[in-house]
Amino acid sequence: MTPGRKNLITDVASLRVGNAQDQNLKSGTTVLTADRPFTAAVHVMGGAPGTRETDLLAPDKSVTQVDALVLSGGSAFGLDACSGVVAGLRDAGRGFAVGPARVPIVPGAILFDLLNGGDKAWRENPYAALGRSALEEASDQFDLGTVGAGTGALAARVKGGLGSASFVLPSGVTVGALVAANPLGSVTTPGDRHFWAAPFEIGNEFGGLGADPRSGFATPEPSLKIAAMLDLAAASTLPAEGSNTTIAIVATDAPLTKSQCQRLAIAAHDGIARAIVPAHSPGDGDLVFALSTADEAQEQEQNDLQMDLGELCHAAALSLSRAIARSVALATPEPGDLLPCWQEQNAKTP
Repeated sequence: MTPGRKNLITDVASLRVGNAQDQNLKSGTTVLTADRPFTAAVHVMGGAPGTRETDLLAPDKSVTQVDALVLSGGSAFGLDACSGVVAGLRDAGRGFAVGPARVPIVPGAILFDLLNGGDKAWRENPYAALGRSALEEASDQFDLGTVGAGTGALAARVKGGLGSASFVLPSGVTVGALVAANPLGSVTTPGDRHFWAAPFEIGNEFGGLGADPRSGFATPEPSLKIAAMLDLAAASTLPAEGSNTTIAIVATDAPLTKSQCQRLAIAAHDGIARAIVPAHSPGDGDLVFALSTADEAQEQEQNDLQMDLGELCHAAALSLSRAIARSVALATPEPGDLLPCWQEQNAKTP
């Protein structure tokens, strides 16, 4: 397996990603859409998710395809980003036809970035506008790091961010991942230099420093993120529930059914566990969407394909691990940051 030409989820043909952010707010939104509706599913493994329309993605539900997926900061307020995307898609004539009406189907998930040093004193929820702006910016080329849903993201000891990566399998099938990483856990081993995902790095896509030569890690280092949040909130305690989350999308052009997309989403969670320690905690809302862009004709030919779903699942998990590390390696400093960037702490940058 080798990375796609862009090493982005948009190496999967027809996919487009857009980002919108407000650096004063220290938050933003990321939208993934395509030239036409696509098959999608979801799997949640964190204990504190925040979602919209995800019940529709269960294999037994009647909705078979969606028009876009949204990843957003803003906690519960960020779910309103989906409304902005729905409005934009409707104006473009997209959506499920119900007589003369069009109803765009736009599931979404959010992360918690309300205590990250940004100005949250808004009077009108800004996320609908951010969602629409992100949709309007959607392209097959997009930035990583401190942008979109990753704008205000924080890991345990350094800034989080938005990341993406891809693989092209020997069969020619493409698999890609997109992630906004804001975990309770750490993406780096003790010392904040080496990434847990280092064994899966291709070239120097997140610094090229290699794996940590040490071993025997058991007890994580103190979370600088929680300490900074406590200080900002001027509180004696800060509940972990709901104050984190890694939200991701994995995609492929292989012809998959809705239930197979769900299996892809389940397997992709391995990529979170390989890149973040600890992962899937009660205080994380870890969630993975999975999608296939194959059209109905390709799906009907599925039984004739020698496609190994297990290989797809493996590639999706590795792509997600790499995307998580890239999200942190490419984060950039902004005024008022609570935590340093990985690039600031390490001389060799990606």
